[in-house]
Amino acid sequence: MKKALIIQGPNLNLLGTREKTIYGSTTLADIDSAMKEFGASIGLEVDTFQSNSEGDIIDKIHAARETYCGVVINPAAYTHTSVAIRDAIAAVDIPFVEVHLSNIHTREEFRHRSMTVAVCAGQICGFGPDSYRLGLMALKQIADKKE
Repeated sequence: MKKALIIQGPNLNLLGTREKTIYGSTTLADIDSAMKEFGASIGLEVDTFQSNSEGDIIDKIHAARETYCGVVINPAAYTHTSVAIRDAIAAVDIPFVEVHLSNIHTREEFRHRSMTVAVCAGQICGFGPDSYRLGLMALKQIADKKE
């Protein structure tokens, strides 16, 4: 079975309690569990990782190239600020799908620009926790085509 990784950026560990009107009441543990189950149903073994630290996320991206067929990433606030995460994604030769719970294009102006999407296969946003499911489906399709 192919392995996929979901990387969660800063403050996503607070899902379920932070800004419920934007992010809903689903917790990160709920998302992780659902994505592991969904991944198995489509032939992906899913691992998850969350960090509030940019360096830890970069280290995980670097290590991913040796283990995973691809990565679903929600860089969270780093989406809009991190050239370093963008460069890490570009440096590894596996596909990335960027996801967001909220529609970043309808929020504050500074959230409209993603530093990372240009080095990802695509972006899915605005579908709440289903953004991850859609991201895994896209990643599986991309990985299957690479075979």
